[in-house]
Amino acid sequence: MRTLRWSKQVTTASTRNKINRAKSTVTTPPTAATNKNEVPIATSLLAAAAGICTVSGVSALVDSNTASDVPPFDPKGERFSQKTFGGRFAKMLLACDPMLLLYSKEDIRKQQQLLESFAASGKSTATDNHALWEAKRIYGSAVHPDTGDIIPRPFRMSGFVVFNGPICVAMVASTSTLPLLFWSWVNQSQNALVNFYNRNASSPMTNETLVKSYVAAVGLALSVAFGLATFVQRKYSPDKAKVLLRYVAFPSAVVASSLNCYIVRSPEIETGIPLLDEDGNTIGGEELSMEAAKRGVYSTTASRAILQAPVYFLPPILLSVGPLKKFVTKFPKATVPVTTYLVLVAFGVGLPGTVAIFPQISTISAKDVEKKFHHYPNPKTDKPYEIFYYNKGL
Repeated sequence: MRTLRWSKQVTTASTRNKINRAKSTVTTPPTAATNKNEVPIATSLLAAAAGICTVSGVSALVDSNTASDVPPFDPKGERFSQKTFGGRFAKMLLACDPMLLLYSKEDIRKQQQLLESFAASGKSTATDNHALWEAKRIYGSAVHPDTGDIIPRPFRMSGFVVFNGPICVAMVASTSTLPLLFWSWVNQSQNALVNFYNRNASSPMTNETLVKSYVAAVGLALSVAFGLATFVQRKYSPDKAKVLLRYVAFPSAVVASSLNCYIVRSPEIETGIPLLDEDGNTIGGEELSMEAAKRGVYSTTASRAILQAPVYFLPPILLSVGPLKKFVTKFPKATVPVTTYLVLVAFGVGLPGTVAIFPQISTISAKDVEKKFHHYPNPKTDKPYEIFYYNKGL
């Protein structure tokens, strides 16, 4: 009897231990291994702020290093030579400075008044030149050159790093289809509006055309992202697919951004854009050139595709070699904040670099435009124009 009771007590105790172990398994908080994929939001936000400040710091450095060699102000001219890549890059770097977003509408109108005062007098001193170039930069960063309307902050070139950079980080961090599709939609919606607000607005575009272009651009973008994500998930194991999905963001962004830019701006090709002389005056009255529009849209589309390379390639390369590799290996939780910082800096420097590949005010030979422009006389030479200019947009 004693042996039986002892055996029963042992069995009951063993059962209680199993139940307690089961409870502890359920109620024990997740381990560090479980939390390793969590995104450190606070440090990522700090990293994003640091990236924005770095981009602004680079712009300020370029501005200060060239301040002593500022040319006399010319409202139709440029502070930096647009015949060289370096000059175009410097111009775009200052135009994409995130700090430009801090200026209010009142500040922008004050800069406009300063420019109008110069236009009335036509005079400036050496000390005024930098202030006038700065006024033109501030005004030009927020006001569309064709319409004179103030562009909303999220869709300015100076807002690209602040508003689009974090979206790209979210795309890179997406490891499943739904988040990838969501952030692709947000990304391409923002891109479509940036393309629209920075187009050559002298070419008319109806609201119906805008809606059709947006639907087509975003629809194709999501199709590309979904197609690549589905292919990866079907072809590879779940663990490997989760890793590979991080790399789907780049090809989908390249194709989607290019299609987005082309579709949103393709109406320009159908209607044409104005041709300009070397002083920026319109040639031919209301006559428009579809050939110039094609070149403008094609070059802008190409720059949008090239832009993705530094954003999606540079951060992974830097994280896989040298001190950064050792740092993120030792502190895995720092991977997302460091990636965020690198993506924003790559964006801030890569965007001006890719836009600068093609001059904004580009040239086209008289032989390459429509015949109706072949015999327009140049008042300076009394001969037909040999070269025309056009604004390709950004």
